[in-house]
Order: sequence, then C-alpha cells, then structure tokens
Amino acid sequence: MIWYTDYLMEGIVLTKKKLFFDTDCISAFLWVDESSIVTKLYGDCIAIPRQVYNELSAGRGQATVLKTRIDKMLECKAAILVDMELESAEYGLYFELVTTPSAAGRYIGKGEAACIALAKECNGILASNNLKDTEEYIKKFNLEYTTTADILVEAYNKRIITVEEAERIWAEMLLRRRKLGADTFKSYLEAHLM
Repeated sequence: MIWYTDYLMEGIVLTKKKLFFDTDCISAFLWVDESSIVTKLYGDCIAIPRQVYNELSAGRGQATVLKTRIDKMLECKAAILVDMELESAEYGLYFELVTTPSAAGRYIGKGEAACIALAKECNGILASNNLKDTEEYIKKFNLEYTTTADILVEAYNKRIITVEEAERIWAEMLLRRRKLGADTFKSYLEAHLM
C-alpha cells in the first residue's frame, strides 16, 4: 500500500503524512456539509479506515446523510478507504486495541482502534476528538494527532474560512452534539493562543 504522497519541489522530496480520521472527527464536518475544509487543507492525505466507514454507514433515518457524504468524498477521490490486511502489523495492533482494555479499564471503539493502529504503523496522524479514549495511546505510541477544533483553527489560520464562517460552523457542530472544547470558536482560539 502507498501511504504517502511525494512532491518534488526544487529537487527536494517532501512527504505528506496521511490523516486517519475517526468517526467523530470526520462526521463533525459531514454533518454540517463542510468536508471541503478538510479536503482543502489535506488534499489527498485523508484516509478513512474501513471500520470508520462501517460506523458512518450504520446510521438510519437522518444519519444516512453521513454515508451519502462520505461516499461522495470517496467517489471523487477526496479521501481514500483503507483496509488492513489480516497478517499486517496494523491489524495485529488493531485487534489488540479492541480486545484489551486500556490501563484505565476502558475498551475503545473499532474506529478509534483502527485509526490509532494505522497512524502508528504507517507514521500517520490521528484525527480524533475522543481524547478520553485515545490520549493514553497517543502518549504510549507518541502519535501526532489533531481534532476538529484544531482543524478549524488551521483552516482559519490558512484563510480557508473567516472567523465568521468558523463561528457558524462551530455553532452548527455544537447543535449536532460534537464536543469541541469551547462554546465558541473565538473562545477556543483565545484559550489556545496562550
């Protein structure tokens, strides 16, 4: 499998890491129909593990919008669907994560486990809001990670969205019960600039 996209720039090869999105993180953007933010930021580095895709596809009623929107991202190659081979190191770690409780005695979901295993074994970045379940593994495996809030800050800093757009998107995500770490985008931004 190819996990990196190489770009040649004045004789230097730059390698971009894949971002492995868990269900909560990518669904925050899918619910509010703002997946273009992640595609503008990360181009062809958006990876959706099969376990996350299955979770997004399991919804009924209004939740079917998530499957429709992730399918569009996959069809236009704005994201790639990632399967793990049974005998691979990432699958071995994934299996361990879903069958063994953490030091805190919690089991993590299949989507989070797949993202952690793939980010570790493929030197990628974990995209997850569920720090309660993932923080132990982020530290244990020294993983790079990002959250929905971090992605919105990055989009704002790179002028992909304005502060007004960020506030609107933030409010819509909160209405969809996404946990972002603050009541408003501005308050999150101020708290994390210090």
